[in-house]
Amino acid sequence: MIYVKLFWEFFQTGLFAVGGGMATLPFLYSISDRTGWFTHQQLADMIAVSESTPGAIGVNMATYSGYITAGVPGAFVSTAGLITPSIIVILLVAAFLSAFHENKYVNGAFYGLRPASSAMITAAGLILARVVFFYGDFFGGGFNLKAAVLAVALLVFTHAVAFTRKLHPVVWIAFSAVVGIVFKY
Repeated sequence: MIYVKLFWEFFQTGLFAVGGGMATLPFLYSISDRTGWFTHQQLADMIAVSESTPGAIGVNMATYSGYITAGVPGAFVSTAGLITPSIIVILLVAAFLSAFHENKYVNGAFYGLRPASSAMITAAGLILARVVFFYGDFFGGGFNLKAAVLAVALLVFTHAVAFTRKLHPVVWIAFSAVVGIVFKY
């Protein structure tokens, strides 16, 4: 039964998370709250791992979530659930797009999806910032000074220091991992 639930939860996520992998975050937080399959802290770890591994972040997070919940079979089921709506929609759109690509209603629908996906990504970023920078409850918990210092340092080095601006993102991911290990973050 867990596999059916995993597939269904991630099918819904894949169906409604328009805007890329980060747009899946509000859905994952909702899944966490409703099912208890993983905590918000585990979700923050999933984001870090998913961002630093090859592949689409949404698929990586679905795979990781499924693995935490139900092992290797859960990883396959949750990933299949997430990508199935995309496959169906792509096949339908491909079949009809050539006939409707000049339709003002179709163009209007795509135009309307842009701000919706931007809002979902912004909400995901704010939720992630809360998890990273605050312990426990947003108002009653403590502030994570180490995370703030690391974020400011990365911001300065990636934008303000000339010779570090051109470094590849993999260098910054590796640097952040080393800092996390050294400072037990």
